[in-house]
Amino acid sequence: MKPVCLVIGAGAGIGGNVGKRFAQEGYHAYLARRTDEDGLKRIVGEIEADGGTGEGQLLNAVEDNSIEAMVRHIEDNVGPIEVAVYNLGAQIGNRSLPNTSLKAFEMGWRLASFGLFRLAQAVVPHMEARGQGTILVTSATAAVRGNAGQHSHAAAMAGRRMLCQSLNAELAPKSIHIAHILIDGAVDAPDTVGKMMGEEAFQRMREERGGAHDGLMLPERIADTYFHLHSQHRSAWTHELDMRSFSDLAWWNH
Repeated sequence: MKPVCLVIGAGAGIGGNVGKRFAQEGYHAYLARRTDEDGLKRIVGEIEADGGTGEGQLLNAVEDNSIEAMVRHIEDNVGPIEVAVYNLGAQIGNRSLPNTSLKAFEMGWRLASFGLFRLAQAVVPHMEARGQGTILVTSATAAVRGNAGQHSHAAAMAGRRMLCQSLNAELAPKSIHIAHILIDGAVDAPDTVGKMMGEEAFQRMREERGGAHDGLMLPERIADTYFHLHSQHRSAWTHELDMRSFSDLAWWNH
């Protein structure tokens, strides 16, 4: 059996490209996303056309036992999960305090922190038994800076960051690598950033900042860094890093 790279949140942006990158290195890419089965099949098809192997499933990560059942299925029927990538966003939109419902606030936490906790509980025993493993966690500027209208997102992503620190403290001595990756900038991802902005505004941003401008973060280049993190020797592990385009100001300069 091939080692498996599991990606939760595998759209056409970071998640799908991370799956492709690991498949190029001989991993079986197992891709999960909430909706758009056709998009999922398209990414798997691209992996196979490039000579790799992959498969996917739709997953509602906030549903009871969904993540746990998927991990059991992969470990029992597909192969050992050597790398787990948690790439679910938790952005519910810009909402003032009175307009942030209890349900909306809780949803951010469920996607950002609780889902990651459930993934770790499900996959770590397998990694621990094998004496190795990697969990790569996509994060956002909100993990280190709160803004008006971002009550749910900032609280949820900061929780994700602290959870990664706690997991690292417990699991690094067991040779399980936890990396928290802060994406500090706009990603050229049509089915995530593009949907949030709207097609017209996204295309305008692409024209102004993308292409030869290199002002948008390219998912395939981000994926190179994810693979590098997994490949690091344990004497020099990175726990946390932030990434942005060369032309963007870092979050602490705003």
